[in-house]
Amino acid sequence: MTTIGFIGSGHIGSQLARLAVARGYDVVLSNSRGPATLSALVDELGDRARAGTPAEAAAAGDLVVVTTPLAAEATLPVDELAGKIVIDTNNYYPQRDGHIAELDDESTTVAERLQKRLAASKVVKAFNHIGAAELTSQSLPTGTPGRRALIVAGDDAGARERVAALIDEFGFDPVDLGPLSEGWRAQRDHPAYGPRFDVAGIREALAAATR
Repeated sequence: MTTIGFIGSGHIGSQLARLAVARGYDVVLSNSRGPATLSALVDELGDRARAGTPAEAAAAGDLVVVTTPLAAEATLPVDELAGKIVIDTNNYYPQRDGHIAELDDESTTVAERLQKRLAASKVVKAFNHIGAAELTSQSLPTGTPGRRALIVAGDDAGARERVAALIDEFGFDPVDLGPLSEGWRAQRDHPAYGPRFDVAGIREALAAATR
């Protein structure tokens, strides 16, 4: 049995937790406001879910999802995340995050910055170019024609493969972009960000992206 830890349990985190529990995973949820604020979500998810601190979610997770505003990355439990696969769902929104020069000029990406901070972890970019509600409403069984495709990017090939398998389990066709440095192709303001594409469609959108 695999446990997925969540650092951030808002729109994206809660939807991914629903997908995880429905497929037999245990989940440990956390946020910046404390475990007590997650009681309603834990009650909804049932016996496979519990709430904890970010450090507890990180320590418990075989996989850990980080889905927080960028400012919160300064508080991530680095030691507890060491050696773990960390799924980064985050996007850069200057109106929320403030302007960050290296993201404004696209000389790096959100996930590459996170990988620098979590040097002992294996960061994988995923679930960042789909609306939260669509994670549950558009999930379909493997082999369904026209199934929605979602990207995966990461510097560790084994970690990418594991997260790609999770994407498939959760109801989407994974498309492997390779290293984190290619993740920009599916970030905000690029063609693959937002619309529903199957594998062929998203490959076209990714190829059309320009920096």
